Amino acid sequence: MGLQMKPILLGTAFAAVACMTIIALILSLANRQTLIQPYSAQYGIVFDAGSTHTALFLYQWLGNKDNNTGIVSQKLSCDVDGDGISSYVKNPPAAGESLKKCLDVARAAVPAELQKTTPVYLGATAGMRLLSLQNQSQADTILEEVTNTIQSYPFDFRGARILTGMEEGTYGWITINYLSERFIKHTFEGKWIHPKSAQILGALDLGGSSTQISFIPKVPVTVPESKFNLQLYGYKYEVYTHSYLCYGKDQAMRKLQVQLHKSAGSSFDIDHPCYHKGYNLNVSLDDLYNSPCVEKPNNFVHTNTITFTGTSNSSLCRSLMEDIVNVTGCKFSPDCGFNGVYQPPVNGEFFAFSAYFYTFEFFGLVPKAPLDKVHTTINTHCSKSWIQLVAEYPKIKEKFLKDYCASAHYIMTILLDGYKFNNTWDKISFEKQVSMP
Repeated sequence: MGLQMKPILLGTAFAAVACMTIIALILSLANRQTLIQPYSAQYGIVFDAGSTHTALFLYQWLGNKDNNTGIVSQKLSCDVDGDGISSYVKNPPAAGESLKKCLDVARAAVPAELQKTTPVYLGATAGMRLLSLQNQSQADTILEEVTNTIQSYPFDFRGARILTGMEEGTYGWITINYLSERFIKHTFEGKWIHPKSAQILGALDLGGSSTQISFIPKVPVTVPESKFNLQLYGYKYEVYTHSYLCYGKDQAMRKLQVQLHKSAGSSFDIDHPCYHKGYNLNVSLDDLYNSPCVEKPNNFVHTNTITFTGTSNSSLCRSLMEDIVNVTGCKFSPDCGFNGVYQPPVNGEFFAFSAYFYTFEFFGLVPKAPLDKVHTTINTHCSKSWIQLVAEYPKIKEKFLKDYCASAHYIMTILLDGYKFNNTWDKISFEKQVSMP
């Protein structure tokens, strides 16, 4: 997840699935916590352990409820130093150590007399889902280490676990709709009401290891595995949601390199159309194939190193992305996303966040831009040489700058060929965070 959060407010009907999303975890606390006194402040801590980074969120709520609904606000957030916890496979204790700085921040913010009743949860997403597929023992060890660290603090530790893709997708959908007041609205009189003409938003989330789409379609969801039913503030919602594991931005960049390597045969020098002329990247095969998202070739020699050479070929870059995002052979046709996955036609307005936003922010295409301008901007960027790019963006690190062309084409392929926003492009808003209207 990458959506920055403001106050959260959720209904008790969702408490039945209290362990299914990070917000639901906090919801269950707000609605089930035994209050010391009427309207006393309560606290809860959540670690959002993503594939590329981890963040701590400290929440606060009061005992009073409106129509059996608890009001939860974010008191503070803290970014954990380093990469995601799944990156600590060679040093699992360091995964736990990495959390201490933010735990110290939370301990300083929560009154001492309330710390022992302040619950702490850790929810890990696609990075740990991938690691559990690759090596369940290593994933378990990392979770044990973060558990040991959290338990050493004077909080009420309630668990650390890996969220499913459906949970992650639904979490993003709930968040953007609450923050934009699509579920409820706060009036000048200080009351919460349900807007009569509310238009529920869809959510598009692009992380490092997975990507999620969640929305309410016009037609019933016919595949149970893609349907999430819930009730908030007395209204029922049937949400379509799907998480594409191995199709996050970082894994897509890996898939592209693997595709180029396999197509090159025995050559160690490989043209990369999405990299810029004048840019070269050396990659060991051991690192390249170190993911359950890609399949090792025959006669694999892990000690070999290959060199990718940029060619600034924008059209070929887009074509290769179309191979990665497989849109053929779907048994649910025409109700299809990509990679053979069932998806009803997209409906309504969508917020696209995380890597969607950061990529389009780089190109100056946020929050919205005409489709023709998007294509032109991406193609112009991809045709530039590496020397030109470094001169234009001297402060951007190489590891980010080299991938903007490929990332942009990947995003366009997902959104147009995969999710089929061809005729509804103007319904997508690329957002870093959602603010109250």
